[in-house]
Amino acid sequence: MVRVKICCIASVAEARLAIDHGASALGLVGRMPSGPGVIDDARIAEIAAATPPPIATFLLTSETEPDAIIGHVRRCGANTVQLVDAVHPDAYGDLRRALPHVKIVQAIHVTGPESLAAARDCGARVDALLLDSGQPGAAVRELGGTGRVHDWALSARIVAGAPCPVFLAGGLRPANVAEAVRAVRPFGVDLCTGVRRDGRLDSGLLAEFFRALAGA
Repeated sequence: MVRVKICCIASVAEARLAIDHGASALGLVGRMPSGPGVIDDARIAEIAAATPPPIATFLLTSETEPDAIIGHVRRCGANTVQLVDAVHPDAYGDLRRALPHVKIVQAIHVTGPESLAAARDCGARVDALLLDSGQPGAAVRELGGTGRVHDWALSARIVAGAPCPVFLAGGLRPANVAEAVRAVRPFGVDLCTGVRRDGRLDSGLLAEFFRALAGA
């Protein structure tokens, strides 16, 4: 069964709505240079504390230095940290030692063939990869939440060679999730804007999304 992570969760009520529809993970967005869903650390901690096991709570952090990442995770209390930007290879070991019970997920922004090498370089060091459609090199850096689809053929190649589970993100919605799953064969899918209406998590779109996913 393909796991579903609903990102940009903004409140305990949204968290409950996502879980009720079948989400196995929630994305809680910390400070970012751009993109939707950002909430402060106190709100993230509140939602993480209210989320029952075995639901995973992903803290999306744009921090890249180990001490800053560790501090962010400890303030927020999430059980998973999603690194939305590239970090030095040594950082993974620092995080493991400081946060032994926290899962590490590295986002790979699928911008071209170079993404294959990026995924290969860190795949053995993390618990999962997440393939997204950001543009880290843009003048205003995009590290997720773009609502854009990237090249699924590249994503499929990453999934085929990855030594860890892989989540697929980037422009997923009820109309295309079945096609995406058939093309990429990910462990899980991740979406934010595709199940929101006027910025709010929408029960009808969630139901439509999970129906479409079941038919993949």
